[in-house]
Amino acid sequence: MAMYGTCLLAKLNPLEHVISHELFSVSIMGKELAFTNHMLMVGVGSIVLMIALPLVIRKRQLVPNGFYNIIETICVFIREDVCRPFLKGHTDRYIGYLWSIFFFILTLNLLGMVPFNAAIGILIGEQNNLSGAATANLYVTGALASFAFLLFHAAGIYEKGFVKYFATLAPPVPWPMMPFMFFMELVSSFVRLFSLAIRLFANILAGHILLAVLLGFIILFKNFMVAFSSILATTLMSLLEIFVAFLQAYIFTFLTAIFIGFAINEEH
Repeated sequence: MAMYGTCLLAKLNPLEHVISHELFSVSIMGKELAFTNHMLMVGVGSIVLMIALPLVIRKRQLVPNGFYNIIETICVFIREDVCRPFLKGHTDRYIGYLWSIFFFILTLNLLGMVPFNAAIGILIGEQNNLSGAATANLYVTGALASFAFLLFHAAGIYEKGFVKYFATLAPPVPWPMMPFMFFMELVSSFVRLFSLAIRLFANILAGHILLAVLLGFIILFKNFMVAFSSILATTLMSLLEIFVAFLQAYIFTFLTAIFIGFAINEEH
């Protein structure tokens, strides 16, 4: 009985649904490179955005409606209420990236909630790991954060010049403290990088693990009341996860706008 319980718990491993799974590998210059389900979802998310957004906004409308209205409302909100207070006159220069990163992260978050594996499993009759939550992978969120990190330093150098930008990293303090403050500012810039990556990764990962645990109670206890409670809790948590998907895309965009503003504003 104990062995049966152990095997059952192993099958109900909630991490199984969020960890990266290798689909196949390719040999490049003598090295085997794995192609994972998270890479696949990043590609799918990119294709969805490249196809869906142009289709939604293909017709210019004096009075937008439907998805066009939703996309326009989100874009205006991000530009005017999220970015312009920090970027001011430089907003239009960087808004393209900030729009792109918001919709990209949002798309990956939402795709991670769609049970593609279960649907494909029903069709082909066997278990698979083709889909997954790409933003629950630290490498994915780390890559997004690294690009943002490079962007806000590049923006500061572009707007101020190389020497002036690094000279303004340290606040005006007595000269004996200058090296220490400069070092601390450099460290804080790397803290921003890790905070962007880990915040997105941890929130998406935790949400998916919680959903897997709630659903696992059904198989573990095999009780009608437990199953009903589990399904109800899972439904409510799924609605919360949709909110979190939007919230985390917003927070990543918001913080990136702040960091760019810190880099390019003269008073910094």
